[in-house]
Amino acid sequence: MTATLALLPSPLLGGVACQPLADALVQADRDVVLTGLPHEVTDPAAVLETFVSSVGGPRDVVLVPHSNAGLYAPEVARRVGATATVFVDAALPPPGPLTRLAPPGLREQLGRLADDDGRLPPWTRWWGDDDLEGLFPPGVWRERVESAQPRLPLAYFDATLPVPEGWEHRPCAYLAFGETYDDEVARARELGWPVRVLEGRHLHMLFDPAGVARSILGLLDRLTSPGPG
Repeated sequence: MTATLALLPSPLLGGVACQPLADALVQADRDVVLTGLPHEVTDPAAVLETFVSSVGGPRDVVLVPHSNAGLYAPEVARRVGATATVFVDAALPPPGPLTRLAPPGLREQLGRLADDDGRLPPWTRWWGDDDLEGLFPPGVWRERVESAQPRLPLAYFDATLPVPEGWEHRPCAYLAFGETYDDEVARARELGWPVRVLEGRHLHMLFDPAGVARSILGLLDRLTSPGPG
């Protein structure tokens, strides 16, 4: 039986950004779950529980986390018994036992952005116009994604998530868009994972969902085929 692909959207962006990819994978005749997020994203523990309950079970499942959701993927994989994980332009946690939700430099930047109530602006307002240039396709996609972005509390980034010991030695692959996650790509290659890099920006799945879907399935084939990846 072909595995279900469970897409884990970034809690910073919301699920809208992953919908075209989910649709493209369905068009490729795959069973897909686009996992939910809590109604209000305030606590990583609640996000973790929502990911786990959205995947459900028992089933043969492959996780496909994007961006910040990559930090959740190892613990979700442990909880749902996932057979593999294909990270898509995603953060990777350390070997364990815990990970924070932002590296120190980003956490410092966010501290300057929080309002008097300790709440952050939506993700696209963390960056300048030059940073966002070319991130969205022409048309309505920026508006759609921005309408779904939560305003997280700064405290979200001071919490930690559990990281299972040895998670990086389970079946994993990495798909990168451009150079944003060069450190993660280098780490994935060092670990011997199948890796592919597509030219594009962090939301490349909005530009070419079918191409991204093919790359994910190609990496999954390399993970499940006998012989070296």
